[in-house]
Amino acid sequence: MTKCRDAAFWSFGIRASFVIRHSSFVICPCVLLFLITQVCCTALAQAQTPNMTGRWNVEVSFAAGGQHSLRFDAQPDGKGTLQLQDPRSKVWGAAGSSEAKWSLGEANFVTFSGTVEFLIGNVGRDAGTLSFKAKFENPDLMTGEVEFSPLDGERPSKHGSFKAVRTND
Repeated sequence: MTKCRDAAFWSFGIRASFVIRHSSFVICPCVLLFLITQVCCTALAQAQTPNMTGRWNVEVSFAAGGQHSLRFDAQPDGKGTLQLQDPRSKVWGAAGSSEAKWSLGEANFVTFSGTVEFLIGNVGRDAGTLSFKAKFENPDLMTGEVEFSPLDGERPSKHGSFKAVRTND
């Protein structure tokens, strides 16, 4: 009888060992698959989050007419500078840059704004705030709408569209 018990015990022990080892092979691939899925989803989420920092060449076209070139230098923490790059503005000396702010929204949308002074003829300047609402088309291209609000407040705002391309310089 002792031999039967010993045989039953060893038989159970071998089966239990096989089941534990076999189930660990089943669990390991499941855990491994879960970890791979987590890593891929995290990488995909980071890839979909646009990187705003860097230098951008911005081309603005207002609906009522007028086109302007600007450079937007986006720095970390929502800060940056905006500088007019129109050829006419260089005639009167180097255009100064102004402080700008930017923020990322949901679904690859971004907003940024800053003050600029557009030349009017040969002697005047039209100072105001440019506000951009953009969507990332790809990591190096934004397109959207722009609004120019004059600082004096007596004239109406100008609306238009823009395209911004990241530069490597």
